[in-house]
Order: sequence, then structure tokens, then C-alpha cells
Amino acid sequence: MIPLKDSNPTERFPIITVVFITLNILVFLYQVSLGDDAVEHFVGAFSLVPARLFHASTVLPGPVPVGVTIFSSQFLHGGLFHLIGNMLYLWIFGNNVEDAMGRFRFIVFYLLCGAIASMAHALMNAQSNIPMIGASGAVSGILGAYVLLYPKARVLTLFTLGFFVRMIEVPAMMVLGFWFVFQFLNALVAQGAGGVAWYAHIGGFIAGVALILLFKRNDVPLWGKRRYRTL
Repeated sequence: MIPLKDSNPTERFPIITVVFITLNILVFLYQVSLGDDAVEHFVGAFSLVPARLFHASTVLPGPVPVGVTIFSSQFLHGGLFHLIGNMLYLWIFGNNVEDAMGRFRFIVFYLLCGAIASMAHALMNAQSNIPMIGASGAVSGILGAYVLLYPKARVLTLFTLGFFVRMIEVPAMMVLGFWFVFQFLNALVAQGAGGVAWYAHIGGFIAGVALILLFKRNDVPLWGKRRYRTL
């Protein structure tokens, strides 16, 4: 199932969501403008390498502090489709989460979920020297928050099964629940293979679920219940 858009309006223009999308695109454009050696150095410098985090005394240090890479890695992507997938989810679900939190809280929430996701991946791959990059950990946190805030929101989804292709509207709980189960099963089966940081996705999602009560505005209820002002 590939989400295309939701039917959940916002009260304010999601400027921070747009800023994050723009930053990710600009960094990617800078990446592809570099030569092969330069892009390898750039990604290697700002990606998160678990072994550097936990075995600093036995691994060559990177050109920037490892603490910086927990955040800088969130703005790097391994290819165009990697970028498009993350930005699609960020645009569809990020605007409503930003609306529910306010702009400053949303910035902190996004970066914190990304950092927790990075740590989840690093803990499960503590010996790895393979760089981890991508916004999917932070975006996963947004998905976790969204499913608690708007589980009944309708999401237009592209559903494919073999030659069967159809666009259908389904509740957000179904779309994001399926997404989470897919990540969990892949984490169990892949065991670090395939080049996807499944545990970062899981960690980010759980972080979003756990942190939503701290970051949402007081007048925003959970589980899709709305409060109305009386005249």
C-alpha cells in the first residue's frame, strides 16, 4: 500500500514540514552534484556509523563529531527513490502532526525522533562500519504520532497485488498499522541484510507514539476525537 494523500485538513500552512522537505531536497541535489570520490567523502563524514559511536577508541574517527552525525545523517539519502519515498510520507502526514504540535515543538519532535531512531539502529548494529543515512527514522516518528492523533482519517492509497492495481481510501490506522508490521517482520527476517535500517524505522515509530503526549497542544485530543468551541 502506497499512501498518496489524506483527507485531514490543517488549520495553518505547514511551513516547517515544507522547510524540512526543502532541506532534504537541497542536500540531495548537493550530493548528486559532487564527483564519486567527493560524494563518498561527504556521505561518510555526515552519516551515522554505529562502530564510531560505541567503539571510538578502536575505530578511526570521522571528520565531524559522532554526535553531529546522529542529526546530520537524517538529511542524507542514498538515491532519488529513497528521497521521494521519505518526502512523500513526510508531506502527507507531517503537516497534520505539525498542526497538532505547533512549529517549534514539531522541529524538536522531528529531530528527536530521528535521533532515537538512529540510536535504535546503532544499538542493534553496534559493530557495523556501514553508514546509515535517511530521514525515515524521523518520518517514522511522525507516523507514530499521526496514528494516535488521527487513526480514523481517510488516506487515499495505491493498492497493488500482482496485476491488481486500485486506488482506495482506508483509515490511517490500517495504512500505518500495515506499515509498522511490515517493518517489524522485515527486521526479524532480514537481520541487517538488504541495506535497510529496519530497526531505525521501528525505533522512530515507537518514539513518535511515546512522545506525542508531551508534544501535542493541550487542545488537541487523541484518537481522532475533536473538541468544538461553542458560540
